[in-house]
Amino acid sequence: MSGAALTKTGCAVGGLHRKAELAHAKIIRVKKLRVGVIYGGRSGEHEVSVASAASIFRHLDRDRYEAVPIRIEKSGQWVLGGKAPEVLSAAEVETTDTNALQSVAASAAVSPERLDIIFPVLHGPYGEDGTVQGLLELADIPYVGCGVLASAMGMDKAVMKTLFASRGLPIVPHITVLRHEWVAGSRAVADRARELGFPVFVKPANLGSSVGISKVKLTAEFTPAMELAFEFDRKVVVEAGVPNTREIECAVLGNDSPEASIPGEIVPSREFYDYEAKYIDAGSKLLIPSPLTPKQASEFRRLAIEAFQAVEGSGLSRVDFLMNGETGQIFLNEVNTLPGFTTISMYPKLWEASGIPYPVLLDRLIALALERHAEKQALRTSIR
Repeated sequence: MSGAALTKTGCAVGGLHRKAELAHAKIIRVKKLRVGVIYGGRSGEHEVSVASAASIFRHLDRDRYEAVPIRIEKSGQWVLGGKAPEVLSAAEVETTDTNALQSVAASAAVSPERLDIIFPVLHGPYGEDGTVQGLLELADIPYVGCGVLASAMGMDKAVMKTLFASRGLPIVPHITVLRHEWVAGSRAVADRARELGFPVFVKPANLGSSVGISKVKLTAEFTPAMELAFEFDRKVVVEAGVPNTREIECAVLGNDSPEASIPGEIVPSREFYDYEAKYIDAGSKLLIPSPLTPKQASEFRRLAIEAFQAVEGSGLSRVDFLMNGETGQIFLNEVNTLPGFTTISMYPKLWEASGIPYPVLLDRLIALALERHAEKQALRTSIR
């Protein structure tokens, strides 16, 4: 990207940077907030969540916040208090002894009623899909990130694509398959997939971090890919591949007036950006900013905001795109309403490159959560 383009982009995000500084200054003047950080979870992204939480604990300003760990084990058991996670890589996360955690939690004597705000750092089902958000709404406690509706739509790739199509946003050709349809007629499903043209990508509809995703080049590879995806979800999305794919991502921040970061690009170390390429194999490259023309970068940012508003997002999201490397055609892939916050994750890196360092980004997210909660509190709950 040219120096002029970088200057233009810097001006575009400058307003958001100033907002972040104001939010940072505002928080300094109020009492120290107790922030409950919920992490772990029952999904296949448990390890990524633990690594994300470790990074957040490390960067939260201890002069402004008291962070309280709230871990959800893979079994679904909640553990309050104890030691915050420290591993910053999903590959290093090990299964924790729940009995040991229980004894630590018992001695911690932390009361959930004393928490001022919740920062959910849960990726995938049972956390990013609106379930925990609904619980926090019932508890009437402020929380960081998207609400129930946006979280549910952002988690379900099939529903999300239907919504994008209704808004006229560009998406790749695809089909959605339920498990009972696959069991009743796998050959018919394979015929429908062939009409998309190989290669195709087979994905669990409700999962992230590329868990359970396969790239299928041949008919013989289709059935194993479907069986793998159905291990993680009852609904599977099959998408047409994009020639010479470039994977572009934008970070979005805000409530009613969201703004998008400069675009970044992923150059995977493997054939596509699967779980191993994201979190285990260190060979993948993140290009920030992406080598795009100013016009292309502006279009990605515009579409990122449109996608965020389409799902009625709030707080934060990362919007992922696919770009045809031959024609430059852009396709909206998905909105991630609780993107990764690990040390190698795109969301914080994109804002860092856009002028908002990690600690200030956390301040801004907390301020947005309090702002949205105050707005809801002003609504009437009685007709009298």
